[in-house]
Amino acid sequence: MGEFEDAWEDEIEDDEVGEDPDNGMEVDDEVTPAIEESEEKPAAPEAFIPGVHTLGKDEILEADDSVYIMRHSMNSNWPCLSFDVLRDSLGDQRQRYPATAYIVAGTQADVAKNNELSVYKMTSLHRTQKDGASDDSDDENEDEDTLDEDAILEFRSIPHLGGVNRVRVQPLPVSSPLPPVSQPYHVATWAETGKVHIWDIRPLIESLDVPGYSYDKSRAQSPVFTVNSHGRAEGFAMDWASSGEANPSALRLLTGDIHSKIYLTTSTASGFNTLGQAFTSHTSSVEDLQWSPSEPTVFASCSADQSVRVWDVRSKGRQSVAGMDTAHTSDVNVISWNRNTSYLLLSGGDEGGIKVWDLRNVKKRGSTGPDPSPVASFNWHRAPITSIEWHPTEDSIFAASGADDQVTLWDLAVEQDDDETGAMDDTPEGGRDVPPQLLFVHQGQKDVKEVHWHPQMPGTVISTALDGFNIFKTISV
Repeated sequence: MGEFEDAWEDEIEDDEVGEDPDNGMEVDDEVTPAIEESEEKPAAPEAFIPGVHTLGKDEILEADDSVYIMRHSMNSNWPCLSFDVLRDSLGDQRQRYPATAYIVAGTQADVAKNNELSVYKMTSLHRTQKDGASDDSDDENEDEDTLDEDAILEFRSIPHLGGVNRVRVQPLPVSSPLPPVSQPYHVATWAETGKVHIWDIRPLIESLDVPGYSYDKSRAQSPVFTVNSHGRAEGFAMDWASSGEANPSALRLLTGDIHSKIYLTTSTASGFNTLGQAFTSHTSSVEDLQWSPSEPTVFASCSADQSVRVWDVRSKGRQSVAGMDTAHTSDVNVISWNRNTSYLLLSGGDEGGIKVWDLRNVKKRGSTGPDPSPVASFNWHRAPITSIEWHPTEDSIFAASGADDQVTLWDLAVEQDDDETGAMDDTPEGGRDVPPQLLFVHQGQKDVKEVHWHPQMPGTVISTALDGFNIFKTISV
């Protein structure tokens, strides 16, 4: 697990100077920290490390599928800058190929009226063809599961007025089967119009799966509820509370806007209701929200005011109860609360930094003194962090994406060789050491916006970017 795998490699192509450097990419299993000259034979292609190596005008990136178990790219009609993974009835912990996955995404179209909310079904997700011998696999059916075949992307859409800033799916109890078809499956969308809509996407899912399935399109195209409390202020922060096993029908949705306000919407016997009083401790745009995985009344937020705050919905005055006033040196874009070790929180900043916080050490409201130090800090990305998420079952592993066109996989359990708590310093030459916790770098997409683990397909990662979706599984996780 500790060996770094970079998904791209620079390879000189003398006959294809004009080829698009973004098409075709490759990587070696091992990282070569520096280019070694050889007088006896040409240098073999080496792993391309962002920030350490640069491409010459005659060089392109090619993927090395030997470090992927599965890798597919798919395009959508319009860029989908936010998506979420839908739970399905195909089974948990499945590792058979060809695989199938369902996601829901919202578009960023050219004009407001052309936007859509879409449910996508990804099928024919075959194992990746690998170069060389394949005797490193224990799967007896690898020859059957590995085919030179493109993945298939099907979708059903409904109109959505305004671009979709963020999409979040109602969480379902992991230990329970999917609700019957008669029950709704809710998705919330943050629209650039300043409204938050809640939709029942069950008809879209069924129309993908059941031949000849018909439904009332006029009803499906209308949200079941709209949050108007934010006025005309748009937003990005949004999170559903995990459904309780005792009362899975009780839903709670947090939404935060660019004017620093956070509102709570809850389900009722007749639908949904948004509480009138906002949570107001931030002084700038609320960028992300996360409910506590262990305490049903507690949530965390991050903001462009550089802070990360912890709240309790029972507290009077709707003020935060703890936090870090200066968690990053710039906007804090994203956070993720560890579902397996509930005192660990990840944060990603506009400066490209990733930090790991121990929430047992956060500063209580009203207390003086400096903020606590993060238990780990990483400065690998050279552009704003756009998404970050803990692995659903492994409490030391997380994925991140950045505006530097990288998706990175990390493991905090890998021991370090120094006492810098994971921090990295630039070398005098401008290159960088590869931190031992960095397992894998996936490249090839432009303007990566969001990344999620698939909760039912161990190790499978899905990302969305300006040029479409990637779904992949590496040999590292």
